[in-house]
Amino acid sequence: MKKQAELFFTFLKIPLDYLTLILAAIIAYSIRHFQPVQEIRPVIFDLPTKNYLSFVLLIAAIWLVFFAWAGLYSFAKRKITDELAKIILACSTGMTAIIIYMFFVRELFSSRFIVLAAWIFSIIFIIIERGVVRKFQNLTLKHGWGNHHVVIVGNDKNTEEIIKTFREQPQLGYKVIAHLEKFDEDDKEKLLKSHEEKGIDEIIQTDSSLPRRVSSALLDFTYEHNIIFKYAAGQFESRTTNVEVHMIAGVPLVEIKKTKLDGWEKIIKRVIDFIFSTILIVILSPLLVLIAILVRLENWGPAIYKNERVTTRGTFNVYKFRSMYVKYCTGQQFEKQTDQKKALEFEQALIKKQSERHGPVYKILHDPRRTIIGRFLECTSLDELPQLFNVWLGQMSLVGPRPHQPREVEKYEKHHRRVFDIKPGVTGLAQISGRSDLDFEEEVKLDTYYIENWSLKLDFWILLKTPWGVLTRKSKV
Repeated sequence: MKKQAELFFTFLKIPLDYLTLILAAIIAYSIRHFQPVQEIRPVIFDLPTKNYLSFVLLIAAIWLVFFAWAGLYSFAKRKITDELAKIILACSTGMTAIIIYMFFVRELFSSRFIVLAAWIFSIIFIIIERGVVRKFQNLTLKHGWGNHHVVIVGNDKNTEEIIKTFREQPQLGYKVIAHLEKFDEDDKEKLLKSHEEKGIDEIIQTDSSLPRRVSSALLDFTYEHNIIFKYAAGQFESRTTNVEVHMIAGVPLVEIKKTKLDGWEKIIKRVIDFIFSTILIVILSPLLVLIAILVRLENWGPAIYKNERVTTRGTFNVYKFRSMYVKYCTGQQFEKQTDQKKALEFEQALIKKQSERHGPVYKILHDPRRTIIGRFLECTSLDELPQLFNVWLGQMSLVGPRPHQPREVEKYEKHHRRVFDIKPGVTGLAQISGRSDLDFEEEVKLDTYYIENWSLKLDFWILLKTPWGVLTRKSKV
């Protein structure tokens, strides 16, 4: 997945490009109205400054579409010459569109000077702006911000060339924190310690002649610890359809991408989450207040239950309406109100006797700890509405794998940790396919499918199916 720095600098280019295009148009207009220029050739068209600025604000926004079409907002690191070519292409295409529009509608003005000057200034200013952004990004990389911490595995000529390139060109964004010739149990322990202390972003197998069992072990290790895996193209076959090729030091490195949800898709998904969660919070606010009042009236105590859950970045609190009597609630939130030891022991007894699920995750049938309101909230999933605030805060997504408690995650097997590859969600493919009736292994399979085949279309389909899944499921709470 892309580092935060890469997302930041790529997203930053949009407002900077927009402002730069507006500046180019304003300067072209100002020069044409400059008194010495008017003495040479008087202004004969009638276009007030206010109308011109309104036109420029709209055109600059349209030009960003041409920029995106030209690939100027790609996350790929390009050569300066390639960047220049794309800038010239995008600006020229945009200006051509304006000229064609003016030719057919015969509106606005007929100043060829402003059109030509705006085109030239847009190219020059965008090149300067992109150069400044690139320089600043390279500077931050040299100082360690945004660098990918990488581990190199291999011992051949390719390995030496790649390590040398990474060290001589810090602007590439890679910092070698370890170099292994092989990968055995001792090396695995070293990597675990290094991952805990420094954090490993990528493991790169640069030697294609390493045994396949070593490559498989490396891939399993990266899956388990949410690390990017790349390898030098050779005999090792891909274990997924999501691949991306990087050319470094003349060596093709193939990255096995855990999910299609990366780069701009990640940004778009977050924007959609923010917009929809905001709208839903506003619309449902009367219902949220009513439920909170009912929960407190039946059994006095906090209306919102903070349930600790695990993600790749650590733990966070999932917000739910409290559905149990306070005396049975566990967690730091209720340490002063309940006997935690007694509550946990009672819960473990219920799990052993009444849980309908097998594996790390439990689901207690006919839970006697629930209040009357709590039973209704649980069977209708209304207890999960406060999670819209988790989505709004960016801790969760509307769609994604369900997050689990630390004690459940401790019992995960290696392949279960695939659910950490993306942000957890309020609903997901597993929830609309059987909800709590699903076996945990089936849930993981569905979540893995979602992660590997993510798309906005799939997200919207899951959201549309969720209400129906809630209405049609049989309650066993």
